[in-house]
Amino acid sequence: MRVFIALIITVLAASAAFPQQGPLTQAEYVKMLYTLQKDPAERERIIEALRKRGIAFEVTDGLRGFTRTKAGADEELRRALDEAGRRHLDPQGSQLPSAEESRDLLEKARRNTMAAVGDMPDFVVKQLIQRGAAFSGTNTYRTLDRLVVGVSYRSTGEEDYRLLSINGVLQTDPKPQSSYSQAGGTSSTGEFVTVLSTIFKPENEAKFEVLDTDRIDMRKTVIYEFDVARDKARQRVSAGTLSTDQAITGMHGKVWIDRDTARVLRIESQATELPPGFIVTAARRTIDYSWVTINDEKYLLPARSEVTLTSRSDGKLFDTRNIIRFKDYQKYGTDVVISDEDVKDEPAPQ
Repeated sequence: MRVFIALIITVLAASAAFPQQGPLTQAEYVKMLYTLQKDPAERERIIEALRKRGIAFEVTDGLRGFTRTKAGADEELRRALDEAGRRHLDPQGSQLPSAEESRDLLEKARRNTMAAVGDMPDFVVKQLIQRGAAFSGTNTYRTLDRLVVGVSYRSTGEEDYRLLSINGVLQTDPKPQSSYSQAGGTSSTGEFVTVLSTIFKPENEAKFEVLDTDRIDMRKTVIYEFDVARDKARQRVSAGTLSTDQAITGMHGKVWIDRDTARVLRIESQATELPPGFIVTAARRTIDYSWVTINDEKYLLPARSEVTLTSRSDGKLFDTRNIIRFKDYQKYGTDVVISDEDVKDEPAPQ
């Protein structure tokens, strides 16, 4: 997979056990949120406690709002809190599957995913990309620009990218490229097939461990943690054109699998085994999948992706983030047309 100046990772804490402790009380949870503002490392302990201990209180809108106030837009913490709330209200329906059921679901997901990869159609799609930057750890992003990119995908695995618009300004005669890196800054590729193949190819020998349950669009899912070693994943992170600007990494993350269809609905991944001293210190990616219709056939394809890169410059750490929406999947050869909705309210680069 090629990732230019950005990829992304969600840092996962090492598992800590709470054998002697009961479910979190609301007072304990609120106290941990206050501690989080002073010590960002507390985030991992909160998520781990929500998953391992559960909660003894109802999750209300007021408590969700208080969590946002103290933790910001932390998607992983929000999901962990909501799932703990569902387990509190419906312990039976939120139980993890047995070891045998977990193995069966994972194997079905592997077969379904690899079959879908082999049956992928030729198509075109628009990517609406909002790019931003922030001081690392602040989660306060300022918008840098907005791009519209036309992507042509062939079932052979070829991906062509045409940069159609920058901040609402149409690009004249855009040429097909291997990425949209000609816009400068952070770009990414591989959302359609490469990430799924890297995780589920049997020869990549990914290691899986069942982690939690969750719901995505009202679909019951099981979350698995996975690891793919560097020599198998061979994920490429690039910060420039020189060989010293390139790094081959492993992959670690989580995958959400629909309990009924055994299809992947969400992936969070991060680059592992980054070389010491490399300018990029973290690369993270999230992909959400949804069903789309192409040539009267339904396919599970990316609906949204978020790519975040942490890099060092002048002794400081900075984050760049691309939020990508995939819009208007159509049969291959169809012209990609930019609508007013795609480019309205485009801010000038800062």
